[in-house]
This record gives sequence, structure tokens and C-alpha cells, in this order.
Amino acid sequence: MTLSELNSLPAPSRAEALAKCCGATAWVAQLNAALPVPDADTLFQQAKTIWYDLSEADWREAFTHHPKIGDVNSLKEKFASTSQWAAGEQGAVKQASQDTLKALAAGNDAYEQKFGYIFIVCATGKSADEMLALLQARLPNSPAEEIHVAMAEQDKITRIRLEKLLAA
Repeated sequence: MTLSELNSLPAPSRAEALAKCCGATAWVAQLNAALPVPDADTLFQQAKTIWYDLSEADWREAFTHHPKIGDVNSLKEKFASTSQWAAGEQGAVKQASQDTLKALAAGNDAYEQKFGYIFIVCATGKSADEMLALLQARLPNSPAEEIHVAMAEQDKITRIRLEKLLAA
């Protein structure tokens, strides 16, 4: 859809479209209220400003709207509304070796146990081995540090998804 089409949607339909880009209820509500905007750059800036002003609870809520890296079954079932986008974002996982997939699964479990939410990474353009290396590099982070790294990764994902929404 075009930005003009997004701007002119009724608020409930617009919120539904925005929710495909980011699962934080507060982000969707605030960005929806900020529309219409004059251009895509303004939309992207508003989205980022709102995201960075949200609480940690809001960030964590957004994380729950993602499948674990490499979890193809979860993509198909739980995340049907965004599965096509997420599958494209995680496309390199399909070519991963079984060893890499097992290491990703073990790393995902260790990450979730330590931080209390799934490993969030902007997977677009990254191989499974690159994502595994990022996961392993971030595991030693403190919880206070990691929430900000994960939040910044979610911001990248949201930007890409907003671009996809406007290109649809």
C-alpha cells in the first residue's frame, strides 16, 4: 500500500496494518494516533521516536511477536500474519547445517533463560552462522545492556517491515 492509502485507512484497519510491523500495543496506538504523516521519512522518524520512548515492558511485548531464529514450525503456526515477512527475514536459516540449527536452538534456550525473552536480531541479509555468532557474542551481556541491544534490533526490524508495508 502507499503511504497515502495507509494515512486514509480507518484507525482500526491502520492499527492492524501497523501491528504487522511491530507487536507492541503502545507503539501501534501511538503511531496510529500520529497519522496521517506527509511522507515516509516522517513515518519512519515517528516510528523510531515512539519506539525509543516506550518502556521495557513494551519492548518485551514486541519481542513476543517474533518466532525464535530458526524455528520454522513456529513461523507457520503462531505467526501466520507475519510469517511471509519473517520467513524472508530468516531465509538463510533454510540453508543452515543441522549442527548450526542445533547450536541456534541451544543458544536460543540459553538466551531466553538468561534474559527472559527470545533472542532478537535483525536477520535480514544474515546467514544462520552469522546469527549464531551474534547470539553467542551477546550471551555474555548484562541484562541491562542486552535489553537495549535487543530493542535496537527490533527497531531495525520494524523499519524494514514498515518499508515492506508501504511496498505491498
